[in-house]
Amino acid sequence: MTTTHHHHTPNSLLKVLGNRDALALGFGAMIGFGWVVLTGGWINDAGTLGAVTAMIAGGIIMGIVGLTYAELTAAMPKAGGEHNFLLRAMGPRWSFVGSWAITGGYVTIVAFEAVALPRTAGYLFPDLSQIPLWQIAGEQVYLTWALVGAVAAVVITGINIRGVKLAGVVQTFVVLFLLIVGAMLVLGSFTGGSTVHMEPFFTGGMGGFFAVLVVVPFLFVGFDVIPQSAEEVNVAPRQIGKLVVVAVILATIWYVMIVLTTSSSMPAAAIGQADIATADAMGALFGSDVMAKVLIAGGIAGILTSWNSLLLGASRLMFSMARSGMLPAWFGRLHPKFRTPTNALSFIGALSFVAPFFGTQMLRWLVDSGAPSIVMAYILVAVAFVVLRRREPKMDRPLRVGGKGNGGVVIGVAAAALCLGLLSLYMPGMPAALSFEPWVLFGLWWVGGVFFYLRIPAGIAPGHDAEERLLERLGARRS
Repeated sequence: MTTTHHHHTPNSLLKVLGNRDALALGFGAMIGFGWVVLTGGWINDAGTLGAVTAMIAGGIIMGIVGLTYAELTAAMPKAGGEHNFLLRAMGPRWSFVGSWAITGGYVTIVAFEAVALPRTAGYLFPDLSQIPLWQIAGEQVYLTWALVGAVAAVVITGINIRGVKLAGVVQTFVVLFLLIVGAMLVLGSFTGGSTVHMEPFFTGGMGGFFAVLVVVPFLFVGFDVIPQSAEEVNVAPRQIGKLVVVAVILATIWYVMIVLTTSSSMPAAAIGQADIATADAMGALFGSDVMAKVLIAGGIAGILTSWNSLLLGASRLMFSMARSGMLPAWFGRLHPKFRTPTNALSFIGALSFVAPFFGTQMLRWLVDSGAPSIVMAYILVAVAFVVLRRREPKMDRPLRVGGKGNGGVVIGVAAAALCLGLLSLYMPGMPAALSFEPWVLFGLWWVGGVFFYLRIPAGIAPGHDAEERLLERLGARRS
């Protein structure tokens, strides 16, 4: 590997992110906005300890998936994470399927944050909704409301175009603010909370447990932004791999903490009626409306960190797919000065600019439509991990998970099996089956995928030089 000469070539990214930047990207991506709006629902569905158990179970599943990512990222620290793992293990067509899946998941969340921002801002500014535009799914969309999300889309996309270092610095500051808000919640819980409020500890049985578990891919997506940005992280490959797992552990602790502090703040019935339970909880713990608004500000911080990270991740994936000829070369163009994938960023930025004009109903559809794609990508990465262990036992692995023997293969098989289980929860007739609209969004994304998939030549074997062979074949086809 000649990574040393990499950063002078005109089609490569800049290595400017440090340890802290990478961890802030991964952790900040996971701690989006879900914890602010969904916590009340989790406590309702499963009870305090039911929700905590589901979060820990989800953290363990994602931790096992994270271990496979950790080893592969350390072995192949190139932009586009999954894209490279699958290219080497399973060849170009499978690589496209996995990359398209995770990109779809990222793009839905970027669009979700663009809708979540005005929804949250509405709590701080109650008169935000002016100038009615149209109704979608029985809900009125207002111009001023939608513009909050649309303008933010322009700003965040602009920050990312100006360079990954700037995006990393912004990320680190906003994550620090989030952690301060979290620490205040814990303090409030100890001084003003009560364990009596935490009852009932379990409600809804297994159905309640699965109702919370099914949100896990959405809550934890983002640890894989670390592999996406691996080419821009100036850290030893082994360390990049470790950061993936650390980010998952930190996110699990965060979600458990949020459930416990929220449920200690007031009786379950009151939490069930709250519009944004975590904000009301913070207000109740400190006996002050101002503190509720501080928590909302923390929620806005979460929206921005997740948005920033996943925009970065999705654009690096599209850049990698274009670099290997799977997407039009347009997506692979880098900014002449900032060396960021400008076109890929602008494309995703445009989608997030439009999303708020579809109103709040869109929020739920976006979350639901992206989740199956994300889980599909995790399954493929786990399979790729096992395939590479079997086919390339001598491959350079700076970070080897599961010890010297077959422990690693067991981890890979477990990751694939657990994710298959998660995927089954979305199917019709299951406790967390998706409604019609998310399947439509999911279908539209994959119709686009089929178009590009069929342009990739069949019969190119996997291997460390699969990308070169794919580009040769595509070049020959053109000439």
